[in-house]
Amino acid sequence: MTNAEDLRPTRIPGYESDPLTHPTDLLDDTLFWLGHLNSCSQSEETAELLFGADHDAASAYGDRLWKHAEWPTFTVPLADGHRFHVVYRTFEDDPGVDYLLHHPDWEHAEHLASDEGHFMGPGLSWPELVAAADSGLPGGSTTDPDARLLLLFPAFGDEDMPEGAAGRLAAALRARTGVDDPEALAVALLDDQGPCGAVAWRTTRDGVRVDEGSYSFRNPANPFALPPDRMARVSAALAP
Repeated sequence: MTNAEDLRPTRIPGYESDPLTHPTDLLDDTLFWLGHLNSCSQSEETAELLFGADHDAASAYGDRLWKHAEWPTFTVPLADGHRFHVVYRTFEDDPGVDYLLHHPDWEHAEHLASDEGHFMGPGLSWPELVAAADSGLPGGSTTDPDARLLLLFPAFGDEDMPEGAAGRLAAALRARTGVDDPEALAVALLDDQGPCGAVAWRTTRDGVRVDEGSYSFRNPANPFALPPDRMARVSAALAP
């Protein structure tokens, strides 16, 4: 259960003047999840498994969602007071979903991924994604680990998938989306892995987790990468 205090507007640096709202009821709508995972399906076969007969209904639902004046915002709590925020920017000319990591002591909210026309990411490896979803920490927009996994899934990309990954994703899809074949969809989504595709992760000599994605803020080789000190605190905050 989520208490009233957890649903109060959360300060996110850089978004103070934006119309953030917290519509947790969306997470109980299967059509929301179809739209949320849309960019993760990079083939016709995956899209068919995701939408099936609900394609037109999901498209109409998405059109209404992106016309909201408010910005639907969802939060997943992490250890030691960190929080992962998922912000739907419903700008008419620049819509997208931002994936942000923050702690109240930080001056910046670390922008780890953006799901939009110019995709940026990934921001999460598979172990980090599962750890955030399955932490059991109270609060945020939902305490359900399946909903948390799917909320953060578009920010994920990892070429080193463990045994059981498809089963874990399939369980979440079965619980939240109502798709006809969650097992087949899970395999397809893990094959596609969104616009950035699967990327390699490694641990530096300083113990910082980084990736090799061409569009990732966590790839030190990219000119737009996070500075080393902020890269390190992101890695520490997301450590499984």
